[in-house]
Parts: sequence; C-alpha cells; structure tokens
Amino acid sequence: MTATPGIKTVLHPVSDLAEAKAVYTVLLGVEPVADSPYYVGFEAGGQHVGLVPKGGPQSPASPVAYWEVTDLEAKLAELTAAGATAGEAVREVGGGRRVATVTDSDGTVLGLLQDS
Repeated sequence: MTATPGIKTVLHPVSDLAEAKAVYTVLLGVEPVADSPYYVGFEAGGQHVGLVPKGGPQSPASPVAYWEVTDLEAKLAELTAAGATAGEAVREVGGGRRVATVTDSDGTVLGLLQDS
C-alpha cells in the first residue's frame, strides 16, 4: 500500500462559469491561473480550486476532492481491491497531470491525481 500525501485539488461543478468565477475570485482573493470556457482554476493557500461547467461528464452535484498520489494506476488497483468502484477513467488534463475517480461504498466520489 502506498501513502497518499493529501488533498491537492477540489473541483466544484457550477451551472454558470462566469458567475462562479466572480464569486470564487472574491472568496479566494486571487485571479484564476487557468481561465477557459471549459475550466477555471485558482491556486490559493496551497490548494487548487477548479470550477467545472455543468459539473463535467460524470460529476456529482457536489465538489470532488482530488487526492494527490504518486502512482495513479497502483492506487486505483488498491482502491478497487478494497471495494471502491471505478469511476472516471484515467485521463490527461494538461501539464502532465492525470486524473481518475472511484466511488466508495456510500457513493462518495473520490478523485485521484498524479503530476508527472
């Protein structure tokens, strides 16, 4: 079993990206570091906070915390062996970052991310 350093990213599904960007800019006190029609991201207090319009293709209605892992495939295998259900498949999201999700037995979506 490999240790997990902690939560690095939280993605918030939003219905109106422009309105949410304005609110989160004020809340976090910083301008976005990524600003596109499909994603707005902020770096604040050692965390990455992302806004995803319409929540993304398989996103729940609530935020998803992304846990930083050193080996994405190994952690996915460990989690599914422990009873988690595979969710969003591993995908590259830019800058060498890869993400995936699993769902625990209570239906909570857990995000995993690995930076290269």
